[in-house]
Amino acid sequence: MVAKRESKRARVTRMHREYDQLCEFIPVTKCQLDYTTPFELIVATVLSAQTTDRRVNSVTPALFAQYPNADALAQANIADVESIIRTLGFYRMKSKHIIELAQVLVTRFGGGVPHTMEELTSLPGVGRKTANVVLGNAFHIPGFPVDTHVIRVTGRLGWRDSDEIAPEDIEHDVTAAFPPEEWTDLSHRLIIFGRTLCTARAPQCAWCPLNDSCPSATDFLDMPAARTGTRRPAKRTTTSAKSTKRTTKSTTRKSSSSTKRTSSTATRKAATDKPIPQ
Repeated sequence: MVAKRESKRARVTRMHREYDQLCEFIPVTKCQLDYTTPFELIVATVLSAQTTDRRVNSVTPALFAQYPNADALAQANIADVESIIRTLGFYRMKSKHIIELAQVLVTRFGGGVPHTMEELTSLPGVGRKTANVVLGNAFHIPGFPVDTHVIRVTGRLGWRDSDEIAPEDIEHDVTAAFPPEEWTDLSHRLIIFGRTLCTARAPQCAWCPLNDSCPSATDFLDMPAARTGTRRPAKRTTTSAKSTKRTTKSTTRKSSSSTKRTSSTATRKAATDKPIPQ
């Protein structure tokens, strides 16, 4: 759902305020896939399509023990790879893709992983989402991965221009409102938020720290409990115990993280004083 009509400047201001609240609610973020090298991350991300990160993490230790780098995986027997990752959905197709991916990494990049969007998306099985995951997490180059959770959450919050769900359009709409150094953590927080509170079937709006400003909250709060699939507690107030807990939790964050957020917030606030791109 798109928010009720508001100016772009007002929307960006609201986005910044809501993101600050998300930072208090989710003070620490990181990639949910286990990896130690860019090679491991790109393979794990390809494997994560249409399955959970937890399930991917359950097979990658054995996979990377057997094939620790692109050279080893490029020479793998596909049946052996299939036997390792067969608990994943589409394991046959994914086995083919990651072997082909490794072969291209060897022949074109000397076994290394490239660090540009153009080069990454030229690899077998690698789309823009995977490329952004690798850029932002392995190389610390600004990237904003858009998955199903990001699509859903940004739509409900009214953070984008329309109901269109083309990932690249969503990436453009959202990143235009934030400085590049925040893109990766922003995506992480939206994904965690979508997995835990703003879920697809039964969003927990009554417990949500954004329910005072979210344009979709009233739609779900007004639903009978039977339709949302959960008992609905009283609406959150600014003096609730949960709010106090979040405030206490946020004050325990490391000083370096706090400084970084303060600096980023100042950058974003300064950005709102500039003309918003049309």
